[in-house]
Amino acid sequence: MNNRQIVLLKCAVFAAALAPAVSLVWRAAHDGLGANPVETLTHATGDWTFNFLLATLAITPLRAITGQHWLIRLRRMLGLFAFFYGTLHFLTFAGFDHAFDPGEIMHDVAKRPFVTAGFVAFVLMIPLAATSFNAAVRWLGGRRWQELHRSVYAIGIIACVHYFWLVKITAIQWPLLYTAILAALLGWRARERMRKYQPPGVPRAAPPAVQPIRFIRR
Repeated sequence: MNNRQIVLLKCAVFAAALAPAVSLVWRAAHDGLGANPVETLTHATGDWTFNFLLATLAITPLRAITGQHWLIRLRRMLGLFAFFYGTLHFLTFAGFDHAFDPGEIMHDVAKRPFVTAGFVAFVLMIPLAATSFNAAVRWLGGRRWQELHRSVYAIGIIACVHYFWLVKITAIQWPLLYTAILAALLGWRARERMRKYQPPGVPRAAPPAVQPIRFIRR
């Protein structure tokens, strides 16, 4: 794809990624969030945070499998949208549930494990969003920047724990699905890293040769 096509694609992806937030605002303005609007907002923003987190993690495998290297130019936008919806998720919790009272928020974070996990995942996303620009790469250096952004793997795992602790046993199929997708994405990365660390052209060790039995005549 040429630069013009990529710019058009980015605009389309941006509009599609913003559509869930616009839909929630529209539904809220027209009393379309159901009997429990806060719960609807909380669950919807949390789901879209996880969706964009998985989409961000899927870019590298898709690029390697398809050979479409332009896909990497969408990763930053998808990651920032994951942070955007994560921020909306946190603001819904902090604003509607606790009226932005820091004491009440931290009390809930310390009291309920699923809130603790969600809060930790959100806090870990902040430095990734803050250093998602080219200037941050130059300031930190490529190696340190990569090491920092590998914490997205931990964020994904913590988000799975948050989801499992949140739902009831009768609704466990969605956390299982998200966890399976995350496991597949992380498993692909682990396999690729092991393959890269294996020295090229090194043959596998041959099994020890079987020594023939010699009969000694007396």
